[in-house]
Amino acid sequence: MSSNIILPAEWHPQKAVQLTWPHEQSDWNYLLSEVEECFVQIATEIAKRQQLIVVCQNKQTVQNKLSKAKLSNISFYEMDSNDTWARDHGGITVFENGRLVIYDFCFNGWGMKFAANHDNLITRKLHKAGAFDGYGYSNMNFFVFEGGSIESDGQGTLLTTEECLLSVNRNDNLSKAEIESCLLRFFGAKQVLWLKNGYLAGDDTDSHTDTLARLCNENTIAYVKCEDNNDEHYTALLEMEKELQNFRQLNGEPYKLIELPMVPPVYDPDDGHRLPATYANFLIINNAVLLPVYNTGTDKQAIEAIRKAFPDREVVPIDCSVLIRQHGSLHCVSMQYPELK
Repeated sequence: MSSNIILPAEWHPQKAVQLTWPHEQSDWNYLLSEVEECFVQIATEIAKRQQLIVVCQNKQTVQNKLSKAKLSNISFYEMDSNDTWARDHGGITVFENGRLVIYDFCFNGWGMKFAANHDNLITRKLHKAGAFDGYGYSNMNFFVFEGGSIESDGQGTLLTTEECLLSVNRNDNLSKAEIESCLLRFFGAKQVLWLKNGYLAGDDTDSHTDTLARLCNENTIAYVKCEDNNDEHYTALLEMEKELQNFRQLNGEPYKLIELPMVPPVYDPDDGHRLPATYANFLIINNAVLLPVYNTGTDKQAIEAIRKAFPDREVVPIDCSVLIRQHGSLHCVSMQYPELK
């Protein structure tokens, strides 16, 4: 594998974003109309600004739902899927010797919690269908890895969590040192910042960093801060904050930290369990940030925090209350593909 590899940051100019559309055979069947409304909003905002790849069961059905979107920017690919979490079954793009290459890692349903036989094939099918014109392709199916588990500053720093990458049923045959060595090699990185603390109740991903702490530029991290010491997350998120305060950039400088409010507890209306609502699950696209909101009193505070983190981008709030019913949010359902710039 070439040593001249870079994992671009999410704020790098993008060619496209992928969505994998919900359908009746997915876990969304009991909420299908509600979740499709949310997907339509997300798709419409993306297609205003760049290309959109939609993986779906039926092109005509989804196209009809997107009739008010900029259809000239949307490409539809009919193929089977288990679910909709493109962040984790989607390809991860690197620059290799100045060439765009899509890594197709093994997706095993977050440590074999859920079926992923169709989802694990989506990236190679998209590649064969010509969805990634101009991109190379590398089959990395020997390594279990999900896009939501990692953040990159595009300069050689990766941010991840021990809870996810060291969990059983992913790569438990490898030690932490061996996994870190893989990350450095696969992504041409110079350092890996490991978060030991932080979680969200109801999260199926084993604490993906995109639910907790996000790089906003080379020197800024936005993170979830819990200020209610009666909340079950208080101690873990306080310890995570201390870790972030101690992290250093490659130049030795500390990071600028931007607090994102903890969403007030949201519970599933069917069985009452707490849902993993988080403002950290935003998506950076060309000239904008799509921010999940949840119709709570902290939405306005979160919007202002993200505007502070991204002063040169439009902040577009999207109600993602329905997405958390299946334990994910806006970033989780999307995967960006960078341009060669």
